[in-house]
Formats: sequence, C-alpha cells, structure tokens
Amino acid sequence: MTGKRTAVAGTARAVMAGAVFGYVEVFTKGIDRLPERPRGGAVDRGLAADALPSARKAEERGKLTSPDDLFFSCYVRTDDSIVSGEVQAGRATEATWQEAHRSDREDGAVPVSAGEVKALALPTRARVYVPCAPRRTEAGAKERRCLTVRARTIGETRLHGTALRQVVAGFACQMARHAYEAGECGETIAFPGELPRLGSN
Repeated sequence: MTGKRTAVAGTARAVMAGAVFGYVEVFTKGIDRLPERPRGGAVDRGLAADALPSARKAEERGKLTSPDDLFFSCYVRTDDSIVSGEVQAGRATEATWQEAHRSDREDGAVPVSAGEVKALALPTRARVYVPCAPRRTEAGAKERRCLTVRARTIGETRLHGTALRQVVAGFACQMARHAYEAGECGETIAFPGELPRLGSN
C-alpha cells in the first residue's frame, strides 16, 4: 500500500511539473514566436515584450505607403494588450511641433532627445519628431519637412511608470527610423541605438 501511494505521489509530481512546463511553453512564448524585428525590421521585439504582458499568442501588423505620401503604422498585440504607433509625413518645424504639443508638457510629458530626434514621453504614450525633407519632389507629391510619430499602449502592460514611458518612446523612435529610411529623406540623421534614459538630457 505504501509503495502504491509513493508511486501515485510521484506520478502527481511529474504531472504537475509537466503542467508548469506546459504553461511556460504555451502561455508565455507568444511574443517570442514573432520575428526578432517585427514589421520588416521596423521595431525590436524586445521592446514589445517589455511593454506587453505574457500571453498565449501574439501578432504583429503594419502598413507603409509610398515615400512621396509617407504613412507608416505598426502594432504588436497579445490578447487584449497592444503597443502601436503611426508615422506621418508633415510640414511642421521642430518649433511648431513643440508648440502644437505644449499641452502634453503641461500634462507631465518628459522631453528626451538624441541629436535631431525629439521625443515627448507620457505615461502610456509618446510622440517623436524627426526632420525629413524628401531627396526629390515628384509632380503632385505633397511637400513635407518632417516625420511625426504617435505611439501608445492599450490595455494591461508589463511595465509601469518611467520604465513604460521609456519603452513606448523607444518604440516610437524605432518606428521613426524605419519610416525615415523608407521615406528617402534628404538629410542624414544619426539615429540612436536607443533614446537616452528619461531625465538624463
């Protein structure tokens, strides 16, 4: 009888260990199954993994229009949580962009910059400005002088506070770099590997 109880206990432990392993494999590897740099290299999967909670599955989508009328959108989603953003070509100067988002500063946006890349980081949102005049202007193409990015998280997040602000701003900056390269900007801007830590500049 004792031997039978020992065998049953051993089997139960093995089943529990298998269940724990199964949980790790099935429920927390969703983002790990995405490409290392989703959307054709636009963003780093690690940023999405930092922002979003673990989930059974993850997906990524995006859209990029032609360089002359540039618009780029991208999102990574796990269950009910999303990190997403849009890049739009525009005519703002840095000064007019800053003025247009003065209310964000009043709402506590933290400014962070690296060279000509300017960002405003809010608790779950970020904005980025990058100068980008086209190398050439086709007849009928819209004139532009910048790219602006809006990014945000929706739903539950893995990180909070300053750490989440940093991740969302980094996501927006990576989207800006991808669109900048696709948009054939005439200037040459050195994009940072990552934005400086918030509050360090």
